[in-house]
Amino acid sequence: MTSRSRLAPRDDVALMDGYHSPQVDVKVRLNTNEAPTPPPPSFTERLAEEVKRIEWHRYPDRAAGALRAAIASLHGVRADQVFVANGSNEVLQTLCLTYGGAGRHVAVFEPTYALHSHIARITGTGVAVGERNDDFTLDMDEVRRVLSDVSPAITFLCSPNNPTGLVETESTVRAVVDLAPGLVVVDEAYGQFAPWSALALVDDERALVVTRTYSKTWSMAAARLGYLVGPSWLVAELEKVVLPYHLDTFKQVAGVVALDYRAEMDARVASLVEERGRLTARLGELPLDVWPSGANFVLIRSRLVDGNVLWQQLLDRSVLVRNCASWPRLDGCLRITVGTPEEDDALLAALEEVLA
Repeated sequence: MTSRSRLAPRDDVALMDGYHSPQVDVKVRLNTNEAPTPPPPSFTERLAEEVKRIEWHRYPDRAAGALRAAIASLHGVRADQVFVANGSNEVLQTLCLTYGGAGRHVAVFEPTYALHSHIARITGTGVAVGERNDDFTLDMDEVRRVLSDVSPAITFLCSPNNPTGLVETESTVRAVVDLAPGLVVVDEAYGQFAPWSALALVDDERALVVTRTYSKTWSMAAARLGYLVGPSWLVAELEKVVLPYHLDTFKQVAGVVALDYRAEMDARVASLVEERGRLTARLGELPLDVWPSGANFVLIRSRLVDGNVLWQQLLDRSVLVRNCASWPRLDGCLRITVGTPEEDDALLAALEEVLA
């Protein structure tokens, strides 16, 4: 029998590293920025009742009409300004498939969310990288340089920025929108934790979209549900590209039901913001560099221990955080998800033991 060699992927894909986030069995998991508590029991009970009504032999609503209408009502926009998908990462992928591709570029400013570059490259889109200032704010001269050099089809901003936690100011976002030759995407996966949102800037005239996720503040990471709010003409283009029936009925139902629990979501956010303040203050008492955060995580760097060593020593104590030491401009840095007070106390005890 003649052996066959494996089919090679595209040359650019063969050179890529995948996106990795370790899933390790530990007592305290603070590495993926999930909500530390589940939705209220009444949500689960109501969703179970709604699931009984699903016609499993029928395809889902291709337009996800009820879900888009519910999200539109939440944000005070029209349903035709909302696009929904399987997590905000599929939203980003659909944007790159629609507006990126061969001969086009996206612009990113490091350090920032790694999947902005990764998804762009998967779709065959070039990536132009700009550097942030030492305090991780945007350098507008650098923004002008990158936009002038490649005229990107998409310019990505992340606010609050992952993994630094920095919130872009309204004046900064407006300035980038005015400068950008193409689409500006403001990734607000952690937007509910921040003091302001670029959603207020979205209309049918600006080439601006804001992406959101159910994973963090709605405690629905298991559902993989995300969306964007943007101009209606852009949403219409995305609908040409996304696969038919891409969003299953269960997910659409869960997304609609969740929005009836806005008060519980707001209370969860307020609690996490308060806990973030306590955690940041305690971290500041240790020999660590601690960056201010507008998200549900905090970026730190030890002044005494190498970042990789510190990550491993925390893991040895059954505490898992995100090791960012190999990310651009983040030598020695770790990112800590804000957990429950008990989880955070366990983290702090482990840090105090290691750093002592």
